[in-house]
Amino acid sequence: METRMSEIASKKNRHIKIGIIPGHFATNHSHVNYYVDMDSVKCRLKTAKEAAEVISAEYVSTQIDTIICLEGTRMPGALIAEQLSENHSHSVNHGNDICVITPELDSNKQMIFRDNTQNMIWNKRVLLLISSASTGRTIERSVECLRYYSGILVAVAAIFSAIEEAGGIHVNSLFTAEDLPGYFTLPSAECPMCREKQKVDAIINDHGYSKI
Repeated sequence: METRMSEIASKKNRHIKIGIIPGHFATNHSHVNYYVDMDSVKCRLKTAKEAAEVISAEYVSTQIDTIICLEGTRMPGALIAEQLSENHSHSVNHGNDICVITPELDSNKQMIFRDNTQNMIWNKRVLLLISSASTGRTIERSVECLRYYSGILVAVAAIFSAIEEAGGIHVNSLFTAEDLPGYFTLPSAECPMCREKQKVDAIINDHGYSKI
């Protein structure tokens, strides 16, 4: 399967690249026809810096107290905080001590914040950073959780997003479904490849993929 991987560059910055593999893939709630490999943005310092610069530029006028990093996005999340606090002199966040945290997730993927980190959420303006938004369910669950902890969600950013908004908030992404020709995400009962009895290539989640 890896031999089918190709790279695409972001229209917002040609130095930011991700890998894509066409095929038949299953997530925990849908079937998709592409595996999107975002490890370069999540794990490589230079690429993460480029990504942070693009994402943070969208929020120079948005006050952000805390960045919640999901799906392995802590490195770009920290760099976004740095960009907003130190590198954008015209940012309303210039000089602020922005918190960057990764919550625990329970078996239902609900976010949990321990007592020692709840003060970073309570009445704080939050940027939610995720690697992939295909259906919006993760964002919707996060919105519910933030309400419970009295956090104020002001922005959502993703490396890849197949949706334009979730929970009434615009999703700012480096890559969209338009970058993947014919991309779809559907419930398994509606998957055209399943109807054609095409074997699932791999099970995928935010950690990667496991071949079947």
